[in-house]
Amino acid sequence: MESLGRAAREASRQLARLTSVEKDQALKAMADGLEAATDALVEANRKDLEVGRSLQLSGAMLDRLALDAPRILAMANGLREVAELPDPVGRTLAERTRPNGLHLRKIATPIGVVVIIYESRPNVTADAASLCFKTGNATILRGGKEALNSNRLIADILVNAGRKALGERFPTHAIQVVPIADREAIPALLSLTRYVDLCMPRGGEGLIRAVSECSKVPVIKHFKGVCHVFVDRDADLAMAEDIVFNAKCHRPSTCNAAETLLVDRSIAAAFLPRVTARLLTKQVEFHADADSLTLIRQGAGAMAVVARPATDVDFDTEYNDYVINVRIVDGVEAAMEHIARHGSAHSDAIVTANEATAHRFLAEVDSAAVYWNASTRFTDGGEFGLGAEIGISTDKLHARGPMGLEELCSYKWIGVGTGQIRG
Repeated sequence: MESLGRAAREASRQLARLTSVEKDQALKAMADGLEAATDALVEANRKDLEVGRSLQLSGAMLDRLALDAPRILAMANGLREVAELPDPVGRTLAERTRPNGLHLRKIATPIGVVVIIYESRPNVTADAASLCFKTGNATILRGGKEALNSNRLIADILVNAGRKALGERFPTHAIQVVPIADREAIPALLSLTRYVDLCMPRGGEGLIRAVSECSKVPVIKHFKGVCHVFVDRDADLAMAEDIVFNAKCHRPSTCNAAETLLVDRSIAAAFLPRVTARLLTKQVEFHADADSLTLIRQGAGAMAVVARPATDVDFDTEYNDYVINVRIVDGVEAAMEHIARHGSAHSDAIVTANEATAHRFLAEVDSAAVYWNASTRFTDGGEFGLGAEIGISTDKLHARGPMGLEELCSYKWIGVGTGQIRG
């Protein structure tokens, strides 16, 4: 681990020498390299899927692990999108001239060496590497043992393509994958305060808490995505049905999928049976309060339904699966109280035609992303126009929400004088 850290620190200094044009040239070559290696990546991923099945991963987690030609193309296009984005490094964030003539500029700079720890999704390897490379950060990637073959091959492709594009100017150790699955590698790596500047874990709450507790370097956390959709009494019920279905079922394994549906009591009898019938087209399981259970079973009709009473533990749970909590609440105040108690400060939505109610919800719900009449599934770097994201932070410092290029920068002050000394 120390060898990885030392090499990454040296690479971070070499990255500072690259121009924006060179970085974009390398990123486009990396994208081409991923596309050209589609068959090899699918074969490496096949081995990982076998490991995943042997570990008895859920269907949703296997879906996150899987690579096919469309997903590999999406990875490649993600790199191309990052190449097209403006380089954030060197931006002037503030500028002033002091009365003594000293000119000061606050400019965006790379963070340095960034460690990414994640589970299952091999596309994170490409996303994280591209964003770090664009911002001049060396990255050390530590994926789960279930994705080791895919992750190593992706990193090799990126490095080889970068070398081909830039020759000796490409820092060989700008992108590194921890080559072992040993758990002891993580605390060893995160003790290297001399070399590592920041860690960003992506995965389940257990992983993130474990990383946060053992790390001696700063950690940007994303504990879990317990996301809510609140259907207000003034909602368009057809719109609400579409939003709830999308937020839960579009891709339930993601952190921005809704885990809890809150429904205003005054429209529950009209809304819950219809949304139940829609959700059952995906065999969604319901954990609900007593009043909701009656309406859910009514909406199921002759369809088979799995529905049971919800507990406080359920309302705190990120399922990453076709399971949803349901609670009937008495208005927006009760909905916000529930979110404050059980939410994870990730993404929450209100569906309503009442502007005053919506603005209250948007102002008072303290989450990284808050939506009015839109699905929580939009909390994503690509959907926000940030390009591929490196993660979604539920912290408040130093970044919050989808982390794109700007969030991978720190800053420094540059002072230009004409001989000034302080008296």
